[in-house]
Amino acid sequence: MTKALLTIFTVLTALTQAQAAVQSKTIPYEDGGVTLEGYLAWDDAFDGQRPAVLVVHEWWGLNDYARKRADMLARLGYVAFALDMYGKGKVTQHPKQAGEWAGEIRKNVRNWQRRAELGLGILRQQERVDGKRIAAIGYCFGGATVLQLAYSGAGVKGVVSFHGSLPAPEADQGKNIQAKILVCHGADDSFVPKAKIEKFREGLVAAKADWQFISYGGARHSFTNPDADKAGIDGLRYNESADKRSWSHMRGFLQELFGTE
Repeated sequence: MTKALLTIFTVLTALTQAQAAVQSKTIPYEDGGVTLEGYLAWDDAFDGQRPAVLVVHEWWGLNDYARKRADMLARLGYVAFALDMYGKGKVTQHPKQAGEWAGEIRKNVRNWQRRAELGLGILRQQERVDGKRIAAIGYCFGGATVLQLAYSGAGVKGVVSFHGSLPAPEADQGKNIQAKILVCHGADDSFVPKAKIEKFREGLVAAKADWQFISYGGARHSFTNPDADKAGIDGLRYNESADKRSWSHMRGFLQELFGTE
């Protein structure tokens, strides 16, 4: 290659790299007459079909924090879809309202799983997605939701719960678990009693599931969210080191699942 051609090639490559960036769009869908609207993110720098990650929001609803996590995953080369568990525009900063919305979803486990599976289906339909390489991650309420996805036998290779409430699988659910499970938990999370953790562990052992449980010393509930302290709830605290470590542990887990670097 001549010097002139090399210069042109270098310039074109730089321009292409500059133009490639995280792209996003909202996707409306519906569940039983309820209008939902999720958030899809991907990076143009990666060609062809890619592994994909479903993102499930905290009990506050599909807010900027959940969308930020989808963008972060897109920068790693994944196609990410932050689903909507409540309904278009249903986002709050009030704990009472958040608790009511989350409780309404949780009261019927099958409907809870179905709505999560619907979001998974939307992600699977995207042309950039390799349907054989999909995982799900969730925060707080979303952590419990991705565990329910695993318990339903949904077609995901793995799930990651960040400071989730850790519902234990029922005996009939245990036989459905095919996904690998990573739990990132705050050692000082007062929202999840030790008895509940033990029941959760026992359920996974009985199911012969492939699971990991990582506990971060000093971390409380919602340790990954920089805005956690603003809620004014004593048990919620951001923990920078636990946030970074758990994200790193998730990255290693996804690389193991998908065979990526």
